[in-house]
Amino acid sequence: MTEISPAAARDLTKTYGTGDTAVPALRGVTADFGRGTFTAVMGPSGSGKSTFMHCLAGLDRATGGHAYIGGQDLSVLDDRELTRVRRDRIGFVFQSFNLLPTLTAVQNILLPLDLAGRTADPAKLAAVVGSLRLGDRLDHRPAELSGGQQQRVAIARALVTGPDVVFADEPTGALDSQSAATLLDFLRRSCRELGQTIVMVTHDPIAASYADRALLLSDGRIVDELSDPTPDAVLGVMRSLAA
Repeated sequence: MTEISPAAARDLTKTYGTGDTAVPALRGVTADFGRGTFTAVMGPSGSGKSTFMHCLAGLDRATGGHAYIGGQDLSVLDDRELTRVRRDRIGFVFQSFNLLPTLTAVQNILLPLDLAGRTADPAKLAAVVGSLRLGDRLDHRPAELSGGQQQRVAIARALVTGPDVVFADEPTGALDSQSAATLLDFLRRSCRELGQTIVMVTHDPIAASYADRALLLSDGRIVDELSDPTPDAVLGVMRSLAA
């Protein structure tokens, strides 16, 4: 029996506006994201990479085609069902950490479960906290943590629910180079040690080099795919797209 991909897109299209003012942002994108894989999505400004992530994650509705999370077709869900899928089956990590300042690190991590009326699996929580090396920071509030530590708390919050896939939108954008490298290493480790699937939108070739593969978008289409991408290989493709 073929394993269902944690996330997949089939001929995904997105058009903003209608008639003469219509602007196509996605033009038939098809991709699969296997379990325990780390994929970087890249492309020039206006290439459609953020739109692709938003449609695949159920943050925006596609105009045509299908987006699947754990085999579930998002295009047939109403708004309430879509909200439930985002809450229960998807983790999100954004450039802004979005931590609640009055809560401790562990309270921020457990917030999605609390909102869903679910209890944390102690083993899962321990594995996530251990992988992200947050064990000695759980009682600290965000103001008492460095930027890198805050982002690791945000990643733990995304992982603790056991989502099918985690979407990361420019997760290193607000970090210095050392914190960014540490964070990307943790993301890669979560794939290898926890079997987590991660889709990361980034403009940074160095960040992309931590991924298993890079998908390159241009004009709303996937135009290239790199396995085990290096910064130089990514830069070369990006330069060719900008030419």
